[in-house]
Amino acid sequence: MSGHSKWATIKRKKGAKDAARGKVFSKLIKEITIAARHGGGDPAGNPRLRTAIDAAKAENMPGSNIDRAVKRGTGELEGVTYEEITYEGYGPGGIAVLVEVATDNKVRTVGEIRHMFSKNNGNMAEAGAVSWMFHSRGLIVVDRSAVGEEKLIDLALEAGADDVLTEGSESFEVLTSLAGFEKVKKALEAAGIPVTSAELSKVASTMVAVDEKDAPGVLRLIDALEEHDDVQKVFANFQIADEVLTRLAG
Repeated sequence: MSGHSKWATIKRKKGAKDAARGKVFSKLIKEITIAARHGGGDPAGNPRLRTAIDAAKAENMPGSNIDRAVKRGTGELEGVTYEEITYEGYGPGGIAVLVEVATDNKVRTVGEIRHMFSKNNGNMAEAGAVSWMFHSRGLIVVDRSAVGEEKLIDLALEAGADDVLTEGSESFEVLTSLAGFEKVKKALEAAGIPVTSAELSKVASTMVAVDEKDAPGVLRLIDALEEHDDVQKVFANFQIADEVLTRLAG
């Protein structure tokens, strides 16, 4: 399991996400709007929109907010037009980082993202420098306390999952193809297995082990990027020992 996934799970359990609910809502509304603009307002025929709406509901976003975001995307309501851009870079310890943004001011955003990298001992890179390491996958996270390892593996693989990563101390990660994501997610839910998170993600093919010296800097960079209003998602290929992550979260 990547250090990024572990760090996200730890923060979620500690309630960090709840403390910034307004920011979470803002990012989800952007994603719903963009998904509806590109694929239409019917979630049944728009997998990206369906995933975004499911994520919004998991955060207890009011239905009226979701409906307005969809209508802004389809043009039924006026709204800001966002440009989607992916920035690439390196962080402490040589980790690779992908940053997906949705912005109405590209010049402002790229300057701020570049500053975050440099401030946290990283640097931005040219397009294509690290993106080749990441592949689009469905990622479903299940808490270890929710189900036995063998049962989860059997259910997930039978439903069409590509792999189940079980080495993490906090959670299991179920990896799927983009096409198989919904089927696997529904199979787990039908079996009564609560899902901690489910999203279309970018999973790195090569991981970088980060030692305790570089770990704080890596996490500061990731947190800073994720806090930026225009950043939708951050993907990175670091691995940090569980005990170090827990101590730093402390």
